[in-house]
Amino acid sequence: MKSKLGASPYLVWMVAFVAVPLAIVVYFAFTTKDGAFTLENIMGLGAYTTVFARGILQAMLATAICLVVAFPIGFFLSRMAPAHQKMMQMLIMLPMWMNFLLRTYAWMTLLERNGLINRFLGLFGIGPLQMINTGGAVVLGMVYNYLPFMILPLYTIMVKIDPSVIEAAQDLGCNVFHVLGKVLVPLAMPGITTGITMVFVPSISTFIISRMLGGGANLLPGDLIELQFLGNSYNYNLGSAMALVLMVIVLLCMSFTTADTEEMEAMV
Repeated sequence: MKSKLGASPYLVWMVAFVAVPLAIVVYFAFTTKDGAFTLENIMGLGAYTTVFARGILQAMLATAICLVVAFPIGFFLSRMAPAHQKMMQMLIMLPMWMNFLLRTYAWMTLLERNGLINRFLGLFGIGPLQMINTGGAVVLGMVYNYLPFMILPLYTIMVKIDPSVIEAAQDLGCNVFHVLGKVLVPLAMPGITTGITMVFVPSISTFIISRMLGGGANLLPGDLIELQFLGNSYNYNLGSAMALVLMVIVLLCMSFTTADTEEMEAMV
């Protein structure tokens, strides 16, 4: 009884700020402005298939880049002395102390046609290159802003891996690739799954990065949803349908990740 009473504030919070808003989104997604039931909002999303596909691909690419970059960083960080680990953790989190918009504005200054990168390349007779308002700029912004969310879960798991396990694998004749594929990756799978979730979800739903670095030609699902609630084409029913479909896409992607993790753990 005491445990149930202790959990009651959490249950109230979940109902008020998760269940009720979700129910409102579902209601508006399947109704018209007059409150009548309809499937037109869901069926009408076929016109935005390109935008949703672009969002999924760019989010997957950003997540993959973050994983490739963060894995060795997390490993080397976990093998440092404890004092050095704390310092490196602070350096990794230091950019997160700055406002999200300011960090993105900084990349606009670097990538624009007369930005610092093009000026540097101009010293060697290269450019100016079109880097801003491209899909690559959007992916770069995602990687920069969400990379710490991949590094920290990997570090948290890898610091718990006993170095003697790696040494034993090397003594048994495993090369670097075998140690990576047979030891490190399976043992770090919980951190990999957490990192993928923490990077993929905000990447596919972002709208600030795509607006500032991608321009109007690189809309993502988050931009479409925002336009339905704040733009000139105000249509909260269609916006709710977009949000619901995006939620389903995220849940499906996360279910595949969970299934792969369970399969890997069973093999280990």
